Parts: sequence; C-alpha cells; structure tokens
Amino acid sequence: MSDTSRDLDAVPAKAADREAARPPEHPLERPPVLIVDDDPAMRAGLRQWMRLAGFEPVEAVDAEQALTLLTPDFPGCLVTDVLLPGASGVDLLRKVKAIDAELPVVLLTGHGDVSMAVEAMHHGAADFIEKPFDPDVVAAVVRRSVEHRRLVLENRALTRRLDDLQGLEARLIGECAEMRRLRQQISHFARTDASVMIVGETGTGKEVVARALFDLSGRAGGPFVAVNCAALPETMVEAELFGHEAGAFTGAERSRAGRMEQADGGVLFLDEISAMPLSLQPKLLRVLQEREVDRLGGTRPVPIDIRVVSAVNVDPQASVAEGRLRQDLLYRLNAVEIRIPPLRERAGDARLLFDSFANRFAADYDCERPQLTGDDVTFLATHDWPGNVRELRNAAERFVLNAAMGAPSLRSLVVRDEARQGAAHGRLKDMMEAHERRVIADALARHGGRIAPVLIELDLPRRTLNEKMTRLGLSRGTVADDDKPASK
Repeated sequence: MSDTSRDLDAVPAKAADREAARPPEHPLERPPVLIVDDDPAMRAGLRQWMRLAGFEPVEAVDAEQALTLLTPDFPGCLVTDVLLPGASGVDLLRKVKAIDAELPVVLLTGHGDVSMAVEAMHHGAADFIEKPFDPDVVAAVVRRSVEHRRLVLENRALTRRLDDLQGLEARLIGECAEMRRLRQQISHFARTDASVMIVGETGTGKEVVARALFDLSGRAGGPFVAVNCAALPETMVEAELFGHEAGAFTGAERSRAGRMEQADGGVLFLDEISAMPLSLQPKLLRVLQEREVDRLGGTRPVPIDIRVVSAVNVDPQASVAEGRLRQDLLYRLNAVEIRIPPLRERAGDARLLFDSFANRFAADYDCERPQLTGDDVTFLATHDWPGNVRELRNAAERFVLNAAMGAPSLRSLVVRDEARQGAAHGRLKDMMEAHERRVIADALARHGGRIAPVLIELDLPRRTLNEKMTRLGLSRGTVADDDKPASK
C-alpha cells in the first residue's frame, strides 16, 4: 500500500462526525467521479473520500475499462493516475477529449511524472495533483471540475432547447406560465381585427408582440407602421399622423400621406399612446370610429382600412385618472388588452433569454461565446432586471464582447451605481440620464406618485415630464406603490 493510500485510510476517522451530521443524499443527487487506478488500495481510499465529499465514485482499473463508462453526457469528472497498465493516463486523456472536449480530467502524478503532467495540461487536462496529496485538495479540485461540468451540460441543454424553438416560441422566448399564456393570446387575437392595447413596462418587448400580432394576422401582406407618440415633436404630431395637403402650413410644399394612411391595409402601431397630446385624441377617436382621415388643409376625407395596436408602459386606467388619456379613446383602443409580464416575474426565463442573446451575439461578432460561472447563473436568476428584456439583451452583448478582455463577471457588467460611489465612469450621457431619472423618481416618491406637485417642483411642462418618464422607464403607479409603507 502506498503512503497516499495510508493517508486516505486515516481520513474517515476524523471525518466521520461530518458524515454523520450530513443529511442522507440520494445517490442520483451525487455527481459521479470516475476513478481510474490499478492500485486497489488507492481506489478504495479515493472511493471513501469522494463519498464523504458528496460524490458518487465509479471505478476502473485501466484506460480501456474507463472508456466504456464514459459518454458525451457524463455529468461528472474523471480522476486518473498517470501510470496505468497499457495506455497511460495521458493517452486516456487524449481519448476522453475525443469523446467530449469539455469533459474534465484530473491527473494524479508521482514525482517523476510532473513533466508529463504539465504536457497533459496543454492537451486539456483540468488539473494535476502530485503524490502524496492531501485528500481535501483532491476534493476541492474535483468539486471545481464537477461544477464546471454541470455548467457546460446546462449550457448545452439550453442551446438544444433554443434550437428546437420555432415560430412564436422563438420570437417570444419563455417557459413560465405567463409567457405561455401570452403566446396563446397572440395566436388567438391575431386572427381578429379587434383593436389591441399592449400593457408592459419599458423593455418588455411591446413592439415584438405587436409585430407578432401583425405577422400572424390576415393583414400580414400589408404595411406595419410604428409610431412612437412620445418621440414626435408636439408641433408635428397632427401632420405626421393625419397627413397634409400642399400649402397647409409653412414649409408644406407638397401633399403628404400621414402615418394612418400609410398603414392602409395593414396595422398601425401607436407606441406610448398616453403621451399623445390631449388636443389630438378626439381627432384620433373620430378616425377610428369613421375609418377615414382628414388631412391638414384637405377638403375631403380619405377612407382607410387599418387595424390599430397601441401600447402603454403604465396602467392605462392610471393614465386616464391623471388626465393623460381620454376614457372614450381607451374604450376604443382596448377591445383586447394584452399584458406582458416584467422579467422579474418570469421565473427561470432570464437564463433562457440570456443564452439566446449570447449565442446570437457570438455568431454576429464571430467570436467564442464565454461560459457562465456559478455566480453569473445566480445573478441572472436573482437580479430584478429593471430594464427588462432590453437590459438583459444589452448585458448579453457586453458579456460576449468583453470576454476576450478577461471575462468580467456578469454582475460587474450590470451592477454599476456610479453616483453612490462618487465615480465618474462611463459616458456623460449615461451619467446625466441616471441623475435625471433619480431626481424625477425622488420627486414622484415624495409626492406619492401625484403628477401635479411634481410638475410644480421640477418646473416642467406636462408633456416634457411624460416624455422623460417614458424614456427613463418611470411610472407614477410603480413609484407610488413602491413608496407605500408595508401594512401592519
């Protein structure tokens, strides 16, 4: 028996208390570790310690037997002696890498085998440990290798699931109950011509849903015209939507069809409809009722055939209560109301979405997609993602692009509180937007989400505040709810 074997035999005596205190584990919950060694005493010692460390040992006496126990989906790692009868541990390493290049192999070496082990590291060995060794060191190396293996297999499974997605599932990725219901709603309501209002926070994918409704409808052969009501200058909204005749106003040198006419035969998507000036909402209501448009300066109405899909990032009834949206227009727009859940309420979907984005960006930028660490996976699952899918997409792109510069953690890329730390990192535009968002959010919180006193405090016109809240992903309802004290 070797010295190392005697050391291993002595370990259980001091570790027995730990094993007795540990709750019993089902064998299937223990990751397998394939131990390859022709010394029965060494195998017995390693077997005993691996079980104490929470693994399920599997044994082989040589490379030939070990290879019969390995598959590309083997969920653990391999621990092998370098000196084996027949093929060596290094030979076994090469054959294992042919089965699966990412299956971790840990080599056990004697003093004279170190140079051979170093060479094996260049061939993809996960680590090597020199004899005699501390069993705790072996357990730590195996634990690290098994965790890496778990992440590799998890990534592969997710990739396979993404590859299997088709149609609407590929466009609106998610396995939670809310996303399944959302896809069912889209498939059902797409077949009708009813007006649809999409309600969802900034970044949840409202335009993606609108385009899915269009593509699955009988109007798919017509135009899809998207209008961001919050982004249009107030002086140009009417001309943009309804069109104008030549000479209708200064600079109108020729007639121009508005967005509503351009959508004839298709779908008009009115994003952030609650940001439309109140003065124009009655005219929009009339167009929807009569199905004809009066151009600015025109003498006769122009008939149109459109389906209207609108979107808001706050509760539409709250917009009505605040005086931003007419109640009668809301009744016309939300014959069907579809709500998109925020990412923080979509349990488990963040990982699936992140992998989809990361795979896409790795292909777009022709680079290798970096592996997620255990901390990255935990962060994906626990972060609130206030910017929703849009923020997650940006994080995936930055994660892929930064991998070649030292693979920073996902947490470090996403979590940046520059103002609190007093640091001046990033672009001036980003810092100004962060400061602006904080000022408006604090004012909303101080006034319980009431808009009127915020307008007075910040000395802003109503439309300007609406545009800023839309751009910064703020809503009076969200802020007010967050500011309420917990009920006792």
